[in-house]
Amino acid sequence: MEANNDLMKLIKLTGERAKLDAKANGTYVVYKDEAGKLVKEHSNGMKEILAEV
Repeated sequence: MEANNDLMKLIKLTGERAKLDAKANGTYVVYKDEAGKLVKEHSNGMKEILAEV
């Protein structure tokens, strides 16, 4: 169970790092939120819900 917690922590840190990199480079990140919707988050903090294909 500890390995699972470590993996979840690593996934969370990777997502946070991607957001920081996007902000530094003026780009965006795309991820699934807790509700399962695709979100495009811009470097200025604006979030768009993307249509699922």
